[in-house]
Amino acid sequence: MGLAMDGLWFHWLLIQISSSCRPLVRKKAALCLLRLYRKNPDVVNVDGWSDRMAQLLDERDLGVLTSSMSLLVALVSNNHDAYWSCLPKCVKILERLARNQDVPQEYTYYGIPTPWLQVKTMRALQYFPTIEDPNTRRSLFEVLQRILMGTDVVKNVNKNNASHAVLFEALALVMHLDAEKEMMSQCVALLGKFIAVREPNIRYLGLENMTRMLMVSDVQDIIKRHQAQIITSLKDPDISIRRRALDLLYGMCDVSNAKDIVEELLQYLSSADFAMREELSLKAAILAEKFAPDLSWYVDVILQLIDKAGDFVSDDIWFRVVQFVTNNEDLQPYAAAKAREYLDKPAIHETMVKVSAYLLGEYSHLLARRPGCSPKEIFGIIHEKLPTVSTSTVPILLSTYAKILMHTQPSDPELQNQIWAIFSKYESCIDVEIQQRAVEYFALSRKGAALMDILAEMPKFPERQSSLLKKAEDAEVDTAEQSAIKLRAQQQTSNALVVTDQRPANGTPHVGQLGLVMVPSSANADHNLEDQGLAQENGTLSKVDPQSPSPSADLLGDLLGPLAIEGPPGAAAPTEQHAIPASEGDPNPADALALAPVDEQTNSVQPIGNIAERFNALCLKDSGVLYEDPNIQIGIKAEWRAHHGRLVLFLGNKNTSSLASVQALILPPSHLKMELSLVPETIPPRAQVQCPLEVMNLRPSRDVAVLDFSYKFGTSSVNVKLRLPAVLNKFLHPIAVTAEEFFPQWRSLSGPPLKLQEVVRGVRPMLLLEMANLFNSLRLMVCPGLDPNANNLVASTTFYSESTRAMLCLVRIETDPADRTQLRMTVSSGDPTLTFELKEFIKEQLVSIPTATRPPAPQVAQPTSAATSLTDPGAMLAGLL
Repeated sequence: MGLAMDGLWFHWLLIQISSSCRPLVRKKAALCLLRLYRKNPDVVNVDGWSDRMAQLLDERDLGVLTSSMSLLVALVSNNHDAYWSCLPKCVKILERLARNQDVPQEYTYYGIPTPWLQVKTMRALQYFPTIEDPNTRRSLFEVLQRILMGTDVVKNVNKNNASHAVLFEALALVMHLDAEKEMMSQCVALLGKFIAVREPNIRYLGLENMTRMLMVSDVQDIIKRHQAQIITSLKDPDISIRRRALDLLYGMCDVSNAKDIVEELLQYLSSADFAMREELSLKAAILAEKFAPDLSWYVDVILQLIDKAGDFVSDDIWFRVVQFVTNNEDLQPYAAAKAREYLDKPAIHETMVKVSAYLLGEYSHLLARRPGCSPKEIFGIIHEKLPTVSTSTVPILLSTYAKILMHTQPSDPELQNQIWAIFSKYESCIDVEIQQRAVEYFALSRKGAALMDILAEMPKFPERQSSLLKKAEDAEVDTAEQSAIKLRAQQQTSNALVVTDQRPANGTPHVGQLGLVMVPSSANADHNLEDQGLAQENGTLSKVDPQSPSPSADLLGDLLGPLAIEGPPGAAAPTEQHAIPASEGDPNPADALALAPVDEQTNSVQPIGNIAERFNALCLKDSGVLYEDPNIQIGIKAEWRAHHGRLVLFLGNKNTSSLASVQALILPPSHLKMELSLVPETIPPRAQVQCPLEVMNLRPSRDVAVLDFSYKFGTSSVNVKLRLPAVLNKFLHPIAVTAEEFFPQWRSLSGPPLKLQEVVRGVRPMLLLEMANLFNSLRLMVCPGLDPNANNLVASTTFYSESTRAMLCLVRIETDPADRTQLRMTVSSGDPTLTFELKEFIKEQLVSIPTATRPPAPQVAQPTSAATSLTDPGAMLAGLL
């Protein structure tokens, strides 16, 4: 019954379209028929309808023609064979529009005749196979040539949108028709011009269409001419453009340019977004494997990749390099030597420890005559990494020890006893894999010469398809929409493996044998636990997964140069009390640890330097020393992206003896999600370990996270509580605004709670330029010339959090040259909490500015013009508002 009714409606609508009814009725009938067809395609009788459809394309009324073309696109997308008679009609329509013949003014959009009809017509033509008729093909290419030649970037955004919609559809049609090489070259040149313009939408479309051009033969060499500009797009502020540039570089790579492209990808890896690093690592590894000029270069690339982005390098990548080295004997000494070089670094990623240990276990005997490569030296440098690795890596190191023992037994009894002691220690390990290997290796090592046969080198791997290439083939196409969805998902989903806990009655956090990291619970964290799919049990403790990622290489570079290990100083500076700002209202009891004042340290070991000054300095910069005493130095290096942050704690042992019972507990305020990776229980002598800390800002707040850190050295037990510089200004991004952008936004926020004003007294006297330098260091961009009063400052910034996303903030400071100890401050934003917190934060910085972190005062003359008294609220605002 439903199908019959649909058929009746179809025939009635068909009569309406074909009759002499008013154009408005015919237009609506065509659109209604399109809706009906989408609902039930079977209502269209192809045999009788194709001729009718061709007749509709002779329509002179552009409104009816546009509706009919929409219907044709739907029809040919399902069955193009029945509508060949419509193809020459579509070409004639394009000719008419390209020459602007008989196009009424009301259908001309910014000088472009019906761009929407042009796009629909070219879209319909793309559903037909290649056009064989030479006359039709020539006419169509003449139209396309006119479109390509007549489109350029102009200042008018609306005209750009219309003309480029037509242009990019024309480019898609040119590729579909497999045009002559000359026209293809013209298309590539045009796209090359577009990827160099300032407008991000045009750059994005240029990169995307150039990537599609790679599917056309004989144009790859032409695209290579724009390689430098494409590489520049990797540094674009827009992540969507960076993704398209990465896709294009990946697609255009071949033997001739592989070295250049892979090297650029490795350099870009250090500054790339976390969301892109895994994809970037995979593509760099695939390109190195497919187009390697020689295998030694391939080994260099993969080891650099692991060194720079260990967190984002999958196991498949280092498994593959092991396969290549195992199957190529000439490569084995080189690979072992490179692995030995990386182990000399003071801090390397755990994946690098795995691959280096494996290669040296198999092939270190090939380096025996080289300096620093004796079995005992190889064992020593690998064994130094054992306390810093996770449980999953220990079995690989045990296998390496067994291989080294096989090549030295019985020539070095001392080394043999050392390795036996390690096997004996792990024979009672709770991990079954470690325990089994330790027992078996200990037993095998006592079989003398038979050990050589049992632990011989691994045989060659059978030839098979690369798992990396298979992964790339199986991966779905990364469209712009999918990229945006993935990015939003990564921003909204927590990676944290740390779950809340209930603290024991004595208030002391329980830390397990492996230095597992706990955080206090909070009432506001329940929804976060649900997001992670983790159940919260009263009285239970949760831990960080031992296999949680380690830091990426751009943060793993040695923060302090060669580890700044110093001898105990002659005298230590006294400590002072450090207060952490309290949040508004009553904090949750579980947050009290994060918000309470840090107590006076009562340790016998005194810190070196002023802890408060170190913290304040790190609030204005992203790397430096957070804490130091005669035994340990704690450094920080940070990277901030929108509302995400990544800090690396550098724990450096300054002594020639180990630091034991090392424990670290993060006490975060409720507005921060924080995840600290595994902290080793022991720090070897004169060694530096790195502990990455992931931070996500949920909402605006001035509360400060605390690091509760403790260790033992000899008979001394040290416990310190240190404020972490994950403060409000770290989630600011300075942005310059013009007068046209500033004033409408400023006026739209008319008063409290979105715009707050306060007269601040007790300000430390400073010159206006000095205050501007301070604001810039706080990531508030001072915008000169916006305020007509030379004694005032206007600043702008963007604040990022999970609740506010990107929120524009505007600040105005009005000073009185006659009294530098007071000023009036006005802060506005679209979020009332953010406005209040930012106002209070700036006030704290102005009232109490540490000497060590204050920008140097410039030697400039003080303005002599008089200013209106700050006690008159209306007079000072008159100049701006």
